[in-house]
Amino acid sequence: MIVTRLRQVSLLVFAMLLSFAAFFQMFERTIGAFPARFAGMLCVVGALFLVLWGLLLRFQPYASQSILPCVLLLTSIGTMMIARIDNENDTNVAFRQLIWVSIALVLTALFIVFLQDYRMLRRFSYVSMVVGLALLLSPMLPGIGREIGGARIWLGFGSHTFQPGEFSKLFLAFFFAAYLFDHRDQLAVGGKKVLGMRLPRVKDTGPIIVVWLASMGVLVVQHDLGTSLMFFAMFVSMLYVATGRKSWVLIGFIAFAAGSVLASRLFVHVGYRVQAWLHPLDKAVYNQYPGGSSQLVKGLFGMASGGLTGNGIGQGHPALTPLANSDFIYSSLGEELGLTGLLAILALYVIIIASGLATAMKIKDGFGKLLAAGLVFTMAFQVFTVVGGITLVIPLTGLTLPYMAAGGSSLIANFLLAALLIVISNAANKPEPDESISDTFRYEALAALRDQKEREERRESGSRHFSRGAEPRLERGEAV
Repeated sequence: MIVTRLRQVSLLVFAMLLSFAAFFQMFERTIGAFPARFAGMLCVVGALFLVLWGLLLRFQPYASQSILPCVLLLTSIGTMMIARIDNENDTNVAFRQLIWVSIALVLTALFIVFLQDYRMLRRFSYVSMVVGLALLLSPMLPGIGREIGGARIWLGFGSHTFQPGEFSKLFLAFFFAAYLFDHRDQLAVGGKKVLGMRLPRVKDTGPIIVVWLASMGVLVVQHDLGTSLMFFAMFVSMLYVATGRKSWVLIGFIAFAAGSVLASRLFVHVGYRVQAWLHPLDKAVYNQYPGGSSQLVKGLFGMASGGLTGNGIGQGHPALTPLANSDFIYSSLGEELGLTGLLAILALYVIIIASGLATAMKIKDGFGKLLAAGLVFTMAFQVFTVVGGITLVIPLTGLTLPYMAAGGSSLIANFLLAALLIVISNAANKPEPDESISDTFRYEALAALRDQKEREERRESGSRHFSRGAEPRLERGEAV
């Protein structure tokens, strides 16, 4: 056990050393010194990671130990690049990001300590639905709702903004998992067979229609293609895990594709993104405002300049791309780390996703299986849409890269997502109780047998006493 724990903590320490080396190299190459306030804040964050690891050993001893080091590396690489862009733009986003990381670690620690049994979330399924929808629609409230970049997905409080949709995905995942677990038998019943595929019954398509209408409503009202796509994909993936029917995936893909094509024709902001995706190098599209492709093209050329191994940390010009520290942080990293660094980043995401999928396959509880699978598919889909949008595989969606992009809302929500996966993995990896009879059980069984034997002996003695008292009366009766 001690050797295993040392091996586990060595992963975390190695991730910390690698992160420190990246920060040190970046600061030395850009400003020639390591700022004292960053050094102090990095020490605080490192200490919080170690405390979190200690709490994992105490309260979740069987949890997956591969998730936390990967989250640490992704967070530190993203924050390092944000600080790199700060030095070029003379901004202060990275230090605030470290503060958000500290807050996220504290909340994650509380989550791990007090959520000993994730199954309690199932009791609040409909409460989670109400809270999730309230958070999702709260940016439409007058006065506090903010529209930034054409999407109304923010709440504004003075100079600070908050993206409630990042937290609504957690609450809606709780509700989807509980609902599908309770109704999986009805949804798994097949209807007619078309082209070799068993389609669901018409009366069972109600849930997917409702979620499709809700996702289209988010697209129409909030002008947010990414959030609507993420929620619909999360529900469809969980529906497939619950029923095992590929027809649900086909129906979901066709429904959302049809809705997206219709939205691109009806809504200007969606049409701009599709046009920039199809014709990014067209001069008219490049110079178009709003909705031009200049940001996308600059990100592509930034990644192309990085080549295979990159220009080196602190040696590129990532700030030339708009929103380089948030929406386009992947292209900024590609410029300085190259294709090799980008593949290493994707490998870290794959490790987290693979750990979550292994947990979903291993755990026996149906609710936990659906919840773990839904959270993992949500992260995988978010990474795919961000990377695919920047590399012209799909249109840009406006989502941000988990753990790496600037912003406190996304960071805290994804840390809590990782905490949920850790808690579920602890239940999945917990060894089965020993089937052999324990000493306590033997003692209680022997005591119960003794008590039963004593009761039977008292009953027999009572019956013998009764028979002795009856015999003389019979003899007297016979004499009479």
